[in-house]
Amino acid sequence: MRTTGAVDYLYYCMLILQFVHQPAAKQVFRYRLAEEGQPDVRVGNVAADLGIVAGSGEVTFTLESGSDFFKIDNITGELATNERRIDREKLQQCQMIFDENECFIDFEVSVIGPAQSWVDLFEGKVIISDINDNTPSFPSPVLTLSVEENRPIGTLYLLPTATDRDFGRNGIERYELIQDAGESSRRASGDPYSGKRRFDEGAGRGGGVFELQVADTTDGEKQPQLIIKGALDREQRDSYELTLRVRDGGDPPRSSQAILRVMITDVNDNSPRFEKSVYEADLLENSSPGAPILQLKAADADVGVNGQIEYVFGAATESVRRLLRLDESTGWLSVLHRIDREEVSQLRFTVMARDRGQPPKMDKATVVLNIKDENDNVPAIEIRKIGRIFLKDGVANVAEDVVVDTPIALVQVSDRDQGENGIVTCTVVGDVPFQLKPASEMEGEQNKKKYFLHTSALLDYEAVQEYNVVIVAVDSGSPSLASNNSLVVKVADTNDNAPVFGLNVVEVSFSENNAPGERVTTVSASDADSGKNAEISYSLDPSVNGIFSVDADSGDIRVNAILDREQSERYEFKVIARDKGVNTLQGSATVVVLVADKNDNEPKFMQDVFTFYVKENLEPNSPVGMVTVIDADKGQNAEMSLYVEEEEEIFSIENDTGTIFSTLSFDREQKTTYTFRVKAVDGGDPPRSATATVSLFVMDDNDNAPGVTFPINSSYTLLPPSSNIRTVVRTVIATDSDTGINADLNYSIVGGNPFRLFEIDGGTGVISLVAKLEQKHYGLHRLVVRVNDSGQPSQSSTALVHVYVNETLSNSTVVEAQVARSLSTSLNTNIAGDPNYDLSKQRLSIVIGVVSGIVTVILIILVVVTARYCRPKNKNGYEAGKKDHEDFFTPQPHDKSKKPKKDKRKQKSKQPLYSSIVTVEASKPNGQRYDGVNEKLSDSPGMGRYRSVNGGPGSPDLARHYKSSSPLPTVQLHPQSPTAGKKHQAVQDLPPANTFVGTGDNISLGSDHCSDYSSQTINKYNKQMMS
Repeated sequence: MRTTGAVDYLYYCMLILQFVHQPAAKQVFRYRLAEEGQPDVRVGNVAADLGIVAGSGEVTFTLESGSDFFKIDNITGELATNERRIDREKLQQCQMIFDENECFIDFEVSVIGPAQSWVDLFEGKVIISDINDNTPSFPSPVLTLSVEENRPIGTLYLLPTATDRDFGRNGIERYELIQDAGESSRRASGDPYSGKRRFDEGAGRGGGVFELQVADTTDGEKQPQLIIKGALDREQRDSYELTLRVRDGGDPPRSSQAILRVMITDVNDNSPRFEKSVYEADLLENSSPGAPILQLKAADADVGVNGQIEYVFGAATESVRRLLRLDESTGWLSVLHRIDREEVSQLRFTVMARDRGQPPKMDKATVVLNIKDENDNVPAIEIRKIGRIFLKDGVANVAEDVVVDTPIALVQVSDRDQGENGIVTCTVVGDVPFQLKPASEMEGEQNKKKYFLHTSALLDYEAVQEYNVVIVAVDSGSPSLASNNSLVVKVADTNDNAPVFGLNVVEVSFSENNAPGERVTTVSASDADSGKNAEISYSLDPSVNGIFSVDADSGDIRVNAILDREQSERYEFKVIARDKGVNTLQGSATVVVLVADKNDNEPKFMQDVFTFYVKENLEPNSPVGMVTVIDADKGQNAEMSLYVEEEEEIFSIENDTGTIFSTLSFDREQKTTYTFRVKAVDGGDPPRSATATVSLFVMDDNDNAPGVTFPINSSYTLLPPSSNIRTVVRTVIATDSDTGINADLNYSIVGGNPFRLFEIDGGTGVISLVAKLEQKHYGLHRLVVRVNDSGQPSQSSTALVHVYVNETLSNSTVVEAQVARSLSTSLNTNIAGDPNYDLSKQRLSIVIGVVSGIVTVILIILVVVTARYCRPKNKNGYEAGKKDHEDFFTPQPHDKSKKPKKDKRKQKSKQPLYSSIVTVEASKPNGQRYDGVNEKLSDSPGMGRYRSVNGGPGSPDLARHYKSSSPLPTVQLHPQSPTAGKKHQAVQDLPPANTFVGTGDNISLGSDHCSDYSSQTINKYNKQMMS
């Protein structure tokens, strides 16, 4: 058993005497707590209130009851709230309680001494203070009051009262009579101290006709009353609508309001009067529904309808209206549903007597029903744990070494009945070493008692292992009711003997190079206990580091590894024997293992894998790494020879230093890794050897330039002039055979971008349009893109990206020819757009003037020819071989040496005037060709859909213009046309470099333009292409 020092023993004896001699009144804790609080709110400190210096852990505290709402710190005795919210209005014990000091929650705290040598139980109450968490309310949102006309000023009418689940200062404080916006209010409140009436004058919605006053009744309630302050004439006005507001006294206050409708009726001048102002009666619980309780009687001096009285509930809770029935005619109050006193002990409400006059008059009486108890509840026996004794499912485990009079459980006996019906007697049945003792010396409630179940004799596990303790409780009712409950007490064996070895030191000799798992020796210990307390389990001291192990049951010590004398020639450790009792006891012995020596060491490389890094292009026969090998043996056994094991004979090793040499220069692009083995052989007999793996990684040198894989230099891409900014034009893709930073590529445009139209992403190679395209940008653009790697020094490659700016690609052959010439052009030369764009603007006015004159002449010729062919003598029309007087296909000759004058009227126009002769086919309105009996020019070999004669690079796409815009078929030349004039041989004179662009709309300078390169560099590159 556990012993205690003399000082500690004396201290706890004095503490026990202090509790025994404490007055009974001081043993009840009383704390106060507001409802609706947060979790972990401090309620009080039990240790401080008992005068106990807590914190050492010797004296502990346990909350035996009240844990639904509270928790206690086992060491400090601090009592606090738990997670469950406390709502005073929902607590069953606080229903119909109007005294704030009478609403409380009981709790019990047990103070437990060392090793539960003593236990004291203390009771406490936490008074739950009300907060303003309920809003007062009227019975109905609309209240109706009938007032007879011609009533004298000062006549008073009772108004319906509001209810508030809160009480005290949080209950109803005042009523107010208010009106619509702009008017002042009429307010009245009762003085809670004097009980006298107090009035606050104002003006209600009824002008000066009504006033509100509040009277304090004898039962502490406030009764709102309406006073007539002016003359009432039903013939002038038969109703008034006011607003009645009720406000409680909380902080902040809560309020609600109802509409008060005052109906003006004929005179009813006598009010009913109850015989008594307060009716009180006793009612047995469980009374049958329909059982009469009492009759309320009121009299009215009026006769007829004005003297007929009806009875209704006034201020009554929902439980009153649910449990009771009031006959409106007779005033009999009867049971509607069975009433359980354990749920409701008293019903308090008001009843209104109202006559049937117009307006009706009423009186009020208070009814108090006291619910009398019947012996309808059997005593309840609750067995709970106390202190450190474990109790679950009706079973308590008690060690056999507990002292006599040790409390092992808490027994609470209660009866929900009242008086004699709730007085309970409790006893233990049978011959068992247990007895009941009151848990507290003070007199508690008669219908609720607590007992400790103590041991009355020493427990002996070897004699009896289990007791069935039956507790019987009998109440004092007539007839009495009884109940019982039982507790199974299991006696637990005590472990009080430690295992003992036969020898304190066990020494054994054991050879190295053993087989793993080989037994070294066997140890044995004995235990004087029995059962689990005598079962022994062996284990080793952790210092053995897993080299040795012991069988937990047999005590066989085995070696788990091959012992090496060169590493350690002596092992010393402890073997521990533990029994399997609850409080484990143990003994130990020392084991010494002496390791016998053998010649068993092999060469050992410092690493299993040697990793070396070497740069490519290293000179042959250069050192690439060094390996290190050792042998724990001495002399000849430690002399070693080194060899390289490989097939290609690329590497060699120096025997003395372990340096590895290569016979060739490395190229990372051909091979990045070399792996081979190195072998070390010692000089023992027989010799021993070891091998290690060598991994050689060739590091990259920046010896490869980037290679552009896309696009190829001879390719090109079409970029419409209407493209938006940030349009992706082309993506340059390049690769580099190197790795790492040497393969990290950067893209840049180094030439061919004079207009800053394009921009390339340095990381991705994406070329984007970054400026708006204009007329001068039409044509071929050659971008010179340089790709650099990030090596030191950096290497680079250059690529050409051709971009053709135009709406369409009508003649790809010409563009390809321009790209071909670009490939032989110096990279220092910019190929971008139309450099003669400004010059073409200057010539625009000249062309406009010339074309205007030609058009005028052609119109005159057309008029003359039309008039001539419309004559009757020329009905057959045009005859082959006959020369026409005028040919409107022939362009008017002009002197090219003379510079045409600009037309000032057309100076701002951007539409060019063209003199080219275009041979085209007529098109149908839907875009198809016209069918004719003669062969069309478009069917001729090598001919496109349309051709231009002398248009040059500025010629428009006339066929596209006619096809998409002209409502009439275009002019078609037939093979029968006269060929005498040169003007009809234009098709044979087409320039080979001619190409066309166009958008399909009206002919405009902004959309029909050729490239700068096609129009300006034909002669420029002729010599280069010929070479």
